[in-house]
Amino acid sequence: MARLAQTHGLTDVQQEIVSTVRDFVDKEIIPVATQLEHKDEYPQDIVDGLKELGLFGLMIPEEYGGLGESLLTYALCVEEIARGWMSVSGIINTHFIVAYMLKQHGTQEQRDTFLPRMAAGEVRGAFSMSEPALGSDVSAITSKAVKEGEEYVLNGQKMWLTNGGSSTLVAVLVRSDEGHPEGTAPHKSMTTFLVEKEPGFGEVRPGLTIPGKIDKMGYKGVDTTELIMDGLRVPANRVLGGTTGRGFYQMMDGVEVGRVNVAARGCGVAQRAFELGVAYAQQRHTFGKAIAQHQAIQFKLAEMATKVEAAHAMMVNAARKKDSGQRNDLEAGMAKYLASEYCKEVVEDAFRIHGGYGFSKEYEIERLYREAPMLLIGEGTAEIQKMIIGRRLLEEYRFQG
Repeated sequence: MARLAQTHGLTDVQQEIVSTVRDFVDKEIIPVATQLEHKDEYPQDIVDGLKELGLFGLMIPEEYGGLGESLLTYALCVEEIARGWMSVSGIINTHFIVAYMLKQHGTQEQRDTFLPRMAAGEVRGAFSMSEPALGSDVSAITSKAVKEGEEYVLNGQKMWLTNGGSSTLVAVLVRSDEGHPEGTAPHKSMTTFLVEKEPGFGEVRPGLTIPGKIDKMGYKGVDTTELIMDGLRVPANRVLGGTTGRGFYQMMDGVEVGRVNVAARGCGVAQRAFELGVAYAQQRHTFGKAIAQHQAIQFKLAEMATKVEAAHAMMVNAARKKDSGQRNDLEAGMAKYLASEYCKEVVEDAFRIHGGYGFSKEYEIERLYREAPMLLIGEGTAEIQKMIIGRRLLEEYRFQG
C-alpha cells in the first residue's frame, strides 16, 4: 500500500529487502495465487523464487550463510508474502521456526550441520507439536520416546504438520520420561527431536509415515499432514540442545516468535482485502454513482483501514520487543489476537462490499474469505492468547495490598 501500514525507522537495508519482496509478490504471486489455490497445487515456482531471494535464510546468522536479519525484517516480509497468498507465508514460517530453535537452543554440531543448508533452502524445516486429541493442551502429549542404547525409539501420532510432505527436517515434540522421576510435571518431561526425512508421502524413512495431505477449507497449496511414528529410531545427538526435558520450553520459544509471524500474516491478508474492497468500491456503480461515494461504504472503508493500521502497529511493536532481547509474550499474544480478529473482520467487510460477486470464485476475495479463519486458530486460539495476556497483566499489575 502507498499509505497504510508504513513502518518508520527502518534501515536502508531493511527497506530494500521489504521492497524487493513486495515487487516479487506483485509480479510472481498475486497473478497466479487464486488459480494455484483452487487447484490446491504446491507453488514450486514461487518457492524457488523465494529461495533465490535468500528468504529461507533471512534470520539465519551470516556465519551460517544467512542474511542475519531481525525478526522485524522477517515479519515485514511475511506481511508482504501473505498479502499475495497466505499459504506461501506458511511454507516459510515453519522453516523459520525450526531454524530459530536451532539457532537459540541447538548444539554447535546441530547448528553447523543444519543451518547452512537451511539458509540455502536445501533443507526445509517443519515442526510438530499438536496431536489428534490434543487441542491447546500441550501437556497432554502422548507421543513418546524411549532410550535404547545410543538411540531413542519414538512412537505416536502427530497432527496439523505444515510442510509435512515437502520438509526434510522436522522438529518433533514428544514425552521422554528417561531421567525424569515419576510425578515430574508434564512440561518438564518433554523433548524436541530433530528428525531428518525424505520429502514426499508414505513411509519417508523407516518408522516414519506421512499419510497424505489433509483436505482443508482454505490454506491450500501448502501441505498440511499427519505424522505417524512407529518404532522410529533417532540417534541421541538429534535431541535438540543435547539434553532431554527441555522440549516444551524450546517449542514455546519458537511458537512465541511464530505468533509474531501469524500476526504479520493477518496484517498482510487484511491489507489485501482492503485493497480489493477500496478498488471495487470505486469501480462498482449503483444509483448513478460509485458505491464508494455512499456514506455507508465510506464508513466501512474507514473502519477497515483503521484496523489494518492498528494491527500492523501492534505486530511491529511485538517484533521490535523480541529483537531488543526483552520478553515479548504479552506483546506477541496481543498482536496475534488483534491481527487475526481484525483480519477476519476486514476480509468480511471487503466481502460485503463485493456483494454477490464476493461469493464467486472468479473474485480474489472469495479465497481470502476462506483463508482468514485459519489465523484464528494457528499458533494458539484467541482464548489461549487471552489467557497469556491476562496472566502477564496480573504479573505486571500485581496488587500491593
